[in-house]
Amino acid sequence: MHRRVVLTGLGAVTPCGNDVPTTWDAILSCRSGIVPVTRFDVTGWPSRIAGEVRDFDANALFGRRDARRLGRFMHFAVAASDEALADAGFDRAGSWPEAERFGVYIGTGIGGFPEICEMAVELHEKGRRRVSPLFVPRSLNNLATGAVSIRHDARGPSLCISTACAVGNHSIGEAWRAIRLGDADVVLAGGTESALSPLGYAGFMNMRALSRNQGDPTRASRPFDRDRDGFVMAEGAGLVVLEGLEHAEARGARIYCELIGYGNSTDAYHITAPSPEGEGAARCMRLALRSAGLQPEEVDHVNAHGTSTQLNDPNEVAAIRAVFGEHAERILVCSTKGVTGHTLGAAGGIEAVATALTLHTGLVPATANLDHPDPECTGVDLVRSEPRAAHPRIALSNAFGFGGTNATLAFARWDG
Repeated sequence: MHRRVVLTGLGAVTPCGNDVPTTWDAILSCRSGIVPVTRFDVTGWPSRIAGEVRDFDANALFGRRDARRLGRFMHFAVAASDEALADAGFDRAGSWPEAERFGVYIGTGIGGFPEICEMAVELHEKGRRRVSPLFVPRSLNNLATGAVSIRHDARGPSLCISTACAVGNHSIGEAWRAIRLGDADVVLAGGTESALSPLGYAGFMNMRALSRNQGDPTRASRPFDRDRDGFVMAEGAGLVVLEGLEHAEARGARIYCELIGYGNSTDAYHITAPSPEGEGAARCMRLALRSAGLQPEEVDHVNAHGTSTQLNDPNEVAAIRAVFGEHAERILVCSTKGVTGHTLGAAGGIEAVATALTLHTGLVPATANLDHPDPECTGVDLVRSEPRAAHPRIALSNAFGFGGTNATLAFARWDG
């Protein structure tokens, strides 16, 4: 028999705040975390804004010695893991997951990319002796999982998946499978990213993927809006504590929602563009519904990938229409990227946190900056202006990535 899996803890570091309550308040208030880039000089560049994590003091959190051993994307993951486990009610002085039954599945899209760029410059300009002996462990993608496992004595299954912007959903979905099959009782899962560097930023900018809006930075990320002109690059981490239902109930844990399904598909179409009419995304949502045993008309809400790009937004809406037919008009659709920007490998984890809180509180967030819906994004109920007190019962959360990789999570409200 497959075990039921619930969410009992949430953790986040985002451009809107360095914890879940601050981030959730910003999402509900449509208070954007997008600012002019300060991390490096972008004078004269066509794009000059980003979702930077601010006021994050790794030295204060971990101590200077330990902080310098970890890359920035690892800092975010460890901080989010601390919050998620505390939120789940785990306390080393009291209850703590059994080490061999405690897993960590944290993915990243680009991982230690800024650290690689920094050391490449050092090597080129100053020679091999200036390459830090900490360079390799600070840049390896799986070291976020490793650092979190070490910090929390998690000796169960661990994975670092790297599927671009879908990685958070893939990590959570695969962790769900591990618990269902009995390989673990508790898994910390999600995604982390800190890819804001001159090279990474310039790469996305020269693809013409980034917004070139030079007005108010907070208005630049505009999912589903007719005036959108690209995504806003951002950073952060989002993690959830997944737990077997029996394990959670035995310790009297507070439950946010239940994870009931997971879909995973590939477009096999193009290295960066989605398949026409969102065909791959539609297949992914259907797989999630099938794994959850759901009929399309049972779904109330979709937390969309919603990147604010010309290609993603209408393709995702087309996919929703294809999956849900006439019922699509009754599905509440939102994208939190209007507030957070696109955090790449962290996006799925952060949006899983938002979806869990949507089901827990009954409030569906509005999409920030959605003033004039794109005519190609009609046929669904796009939530605008303010949150909707709709108390959805079933919600999907979508995440799609370069290379045509797709992942959808299906959540159910917890009424137990």
